[in-house]
Amino acid sequence: MEDVNDMAGHGGEIRIGIIGAGKIARTRHLPGFAAIPGVRVVAVCNQRRESAARVAREFDIPRVHGAWEALIEDNEVDAVVIGAWPNLHCPATLAAFDAGKHVLTQARMAMNAREAQRMLDRSRECLHLAAMVVPSPYGLVADRFVRKLVDDGYLGTLREIHAHSLSSDLADSKTPLGWRQMTKYSGFNMLALGILHETVARWTPPVRQLTALASKIIPTRIDPESGKPTRVGTADSVQVLTTQQDGSLGIYRLSGVVWHETGMGVALFGSRGTLVYDLALDELRGAKRGEPLATLDIPDELRGVWQVEADFIAAVRGEREVTHTDFTTGVRYMQFTEAVARSSRHQHPVSLPLTEFSNPSL
Repeated sequence: MEDVNDMAGHGGEIRIGIIGAGKIARTRHLPGFAAIPGVRVVAVCNQRRESAARVAREFDIPRVHGAWEALIEDNEVDAVVIGAWPNLHCPATLAAFDAGKHVLTQARMAMNAREAQRMLDRSRECLHLAAMVVPSPYGLVADRFVRKLVDDGYLGTLREIHAHSLSSDLADSKTPLGWRQMTKYSGFNMLALGILHETVARWTPPVRQLTALASKIIPTRIDPESGKPTRVGTADSVQVLTTQQDGSLGIYRLSGVVWHETGMGVALFGSRGTLVYDLALDELRGAKRGEPLATLDIPDELRGVWQVEADFIAAVRGEREVTHTDFTTGVRYMQFTEAVARSSRHQHPVSLPLTEFSNPSL
C-alpha cells in the first residue's frame, strides 16, 4: 500500500471511509470534510446496509460496504472515521492501524480503560499515522480564554471544582432502553461523565483520587428490540468526589432523571477569584474576590470553533499535532470513567492513574 503520510504531505487527495454514519457524522463530519480541499469521503458502512446506502446517496459517497472490516481493507481508503458505538472503537482502531490507515474515532474513546490503553499503545507503534478522538464539544468556544485566565492567575490557588450535567432525558420511566444504557455497547461510560471530565481537565490539574456513587434510579426499561422489560446496564445518576494533584477538591453531579434540568456547567473556585462556565449556553462569568459575578466577553482572537475535521486532516498531512483530542487525553478520561465505576461498585476510593487493567469488567 502507498505510504499515505507521504502522499498526504505532497498535497495528494485524502480519501475517507466512515464506519457508522450517524447523526454526528451526517451533521458535522461529512459537511466538515466536504469543505476541505483535497479531501473526499469515498466509502461508508453502517450497522444496516440500507441505512449506509441512504447516506451514500445523500452525500454522494461512491461505495457502500456491508461490513466494517471490508471498509478498512479497502485500498481506496486512506483514513477511517469510526462513528459507531464504543464497543467497536477498539477493534476497528486496531484493525485500521494494522492496515496503515489514519484514525479519527468518536468519543467515548472505548468501552473501558484497558481498551483505551491498547489503542494508545498501538498508536505509538504507528507514529506516521494520525490518531485522534473527537473532542468533547463543550467548552471549545472559551477554552483558550479560560486557559489564559487560569495561567495568568485569575483564580489564584485553585480550591474547588464543581461540575454538573443534569437533564430529564431519562426521567420518564417509559423511555425505552437506549444503547448508552447497555453495557455491551457502552462499557463503563455513563451519561456525559467522560466528555464532562474531558472538558474540566483542560483547565484543572489531574485527579489523584476519587470516590463515587453511581445509581440506577430507574432499574428496568423496555428493550425496543425485544419489547420486554430489561435491566438497565449503566447508571442514570452519578456523584463523584475528587482530589486533584494540587490538593484542590472537586464534585461532579450527573443525572438523566431530574425534571426541570439545570444543564451542564463547571465552576472553578480559587483563592483570588471564580470562573463559572455554562457549557450548554457557552456563557462565561467571572469575578475577583469581593466583586459580583459578571459576564466575561471572550476576545475574538481567543474564541474557539468546531474544527474537528480540519484538525484531523492537518494531522494526517503532518501540518500540526493533535490537540483536541489525542489518544493520551482519551486514555485519561477513560481511566477516570472506569475509576468511577470501580469506586461505586466496591465502595472505596480509587487512585489515579490506574496501575492495572487485569479485569476488564472491574
